[in-house]
Amino acid sequence: MDSAHLIDLRDVVKDYLTDAGPFRALKSVSLQVDPGEFIAVVGRSGSGKSTLMNMLTGIDRPSSGSVVVGGTDITRLGESRMAQWRGRTVGVIFQFFQLLPTLTVVENVMLPMDFAGLGTPREREARAMALLELVGLADQARKLPSSTSGGQQQRAAIARSLANDPPILVADEPTGNLDEVTAEEVFRLFQSLVDGGRTVVMVTHDSELAARTRRTVHMVDGRIVDGTLEAPTAA
Repeated sequence: MDSAHLIDLRDVVKDYLTDAGPFRALKSVSLQVDPGEFIAVVGRSGSGKSTLMNMLTGIDRPSSGSVVVGGTDITRLGESRMAQWRGRTVGVIFQFFQLLPTLTVVENVMLPMDFAGLGTPREREARAMALLELVGLADQARKLPSSTSGGQQQRAAIARSLANDPPILVADEPTGNLDEVTAEEVFRLFQSLVDGGRTVVMVTHDSELAARTRRTVHMVDGRIVDGTLEAPTAA
């Protein structure tokens, strides 16, 4: 399915069946994102932010509507093709890092390349080390995640998200567990990736960080109520 946008969600509805009965998490949501944009998605807990992230990453599927990312209608992909598509197209960064505790930092960064079958083991390690250098973490490569700080683990997670060179990064509360100084470092890293041509969609509760992105999308009760272009303030 063709789209002029890198990310194109049209009339997306997501229903869940809960113990309390049916619940509509997304209510006819439409969102378009172009290459090189840096977007913040904001809203109170339960507003639908994480569900929206799950739609555009293919982690979950809509009840109705279309989700086209990079020209692919991902609602039509089977599970195996979805995993392949996600591995090449979207890097996902979680609030709680999701690093495997029994693997070293560099082995965690190599993991997406292993799954995708990219390169030789030596080439994967070389790329992983280059990515750790990019995020300022090369000196921690041989340590287990538990031996590093929260900020270092988040930077390792960002390096891992870049392993297969995806055009899109989706970050769900990436600074939520970080102190103010470390959160600033992570934000500046995202900004440098955008400056290099990546597209970043970031869920955040930090209104000050959100105000510095190119556009802020406000969610209330499963709907997007505002997605206007905003000029970032000075860093």
